[in-house]
Amino acid sequence: MRWGGDGGCAPRPPIRPQPAPRRRVLTVVFLGLLLDLMAFTLLLPLLPGLLESHGRAQDPLYGAWQRGVDWLATAIGMPAEKRYNSVLFGGLIGSAFSLLQFLSAPLTGALSDCLGRRLVMLLSVTGLAASYAVWAASRSFTAFLASRAIGGVSKGNVSLSTAIVADLDSPQARSQGMAVIGVAFSLAFTLGPMLGACLALESAPWVSLLLAVCDLLFLFCFLPETLPPEKRAPSIAPGFRAALDLLSPPALLRFSSVTAAGPALAAGDGLGILRRLGLVYFLYLFLFSGLEFTLGFLVHQRFQFSSLQQGKMFLFIGLTMAAVQGTYVRRLGPGREVGAVKQAILLLVPAFLLIGWGRSLPVLGLGLLLYSFAAAVVVPCLSSAVAGYGSPAQKGTVMGTLRSLGALARAAGPMAAASVYWLAGAQACFTLSSGLFLLPLALLWKLQQQVQSKAE
Repeated sequence: MRWGGDGGCAPRPPIRPQPAPRRRVLTVVFLGLLLDLMAFTLLLPLLPGLLESHGRAQDPLYGAWQRGVDWLATAIGMPAEKRYNSVLFGGLIGSAFSLLQFLSAPLTGALSDCLGRRLVMLLSVTGLAASYAVWAASRSFTAFLASRAIGGVSKGNVSLSTAIVADLDSPQARSQGMAVIGVAFSLAFTLGPMLGACLALESAPWVSLLLAVCDLLFLFCFLPETLPPEKRAPSIAPGFRAALDLLSPPALLRFSSVTAAGPALAAGDGLGILRRLGLVYFLYLFLFSGLEFTLGFLVHQRFQFSSLQQGKMFLFIGLTMAAVQGTYVRRLGPGREVGAVKQAILLLVPAFLLIGWGRSLPVLGLGLLLYSFAAAVVVPCLSSAVAGYGSPAQKGTVMGTLRSLGALARAAGPMAAASVYWLAGAQACFTLSSGLFLLPLALLWKLQQQVQSKAE
């Protein structure tokens, strides 16, 4: 006990809450994301069969969609091909889910800036669990659509995970955290579809619900608060106003929120490069997400892949991506990311042609191998290149803008690709996408030297 000069006890300084240990935060973020993404991805190999089962069961809402599409086909003089309707419906559902995620993620982030990460994360995961409960409680197409809508609105936990990592007090810890998030995605997109392939359609929503409830209980017990009260925004209103910049496509492509967050990047300092990298990121994910979403329908229709065979296909893609990221991507030096992206996008041209036109499994396998290599390289390397721009106070805004661009691309890509698939077939869809990959490639052609000189 310390005594003061007047004979009394000197007041003790207030006890400040200590920040949570970095290792614990990263472990909880990793396991929480893994559980969530496995619940989400186990649907991938089941979606073609699920949509066709609703058609065979003569679900009223599905039947109304079917009649509407048949009317449109007749109106434009196109022969009705009902097996392609499921591709169109799948693209619509996928795009609607990503659009809701695009709209809700910035608002969720703004809410967490004021109320704290932990509370908003628990609310988000509760919403995801509720979406699976709606799907499990009813087998109707209406319930499935309602579950996807609830899930899309609640899917802010991924952006919240990156915000939790950004709260860490060391650049090295933040870098490790972003890598941990990438590993969680790779593992989930490897294990989730394989798990889904082993399940019957009737049991899939219950397994997703179980994983979501486990995730909620795990986060409730172990997730610490990483944003202390003294660092929180005083009210929600400023955060919501800032989030509006992330909901405007032109503002996103101009990185307007970055220039509003602090001293603007001068053109010579890289604002022009940053905008071009953002445009490349958007175009790539717009085209890539279209293939990603229609791939399951193509192998289901052309090769009659069962859910188990689709699970094995996604396992092959996931393992290939993990191998490429663990060897090639990890060893890339600063300034070499744009060159690696160029090579990967160039490989996507033959990859799309092989997948779209291939009529044998070896040709499909070669196309998937090239596809997997590109999937492992482009997003991590573009993210790494973009992270080099902006002041330290702007880094979070820069990466948040990039994530919003990706969400917008994934909202538009599946519907666009599914529409071309429905109108002209798989070969035309994949051939057109293959040619369009020359656009981001052309944007990168003159950019590589500028990025390399900045790194030096």
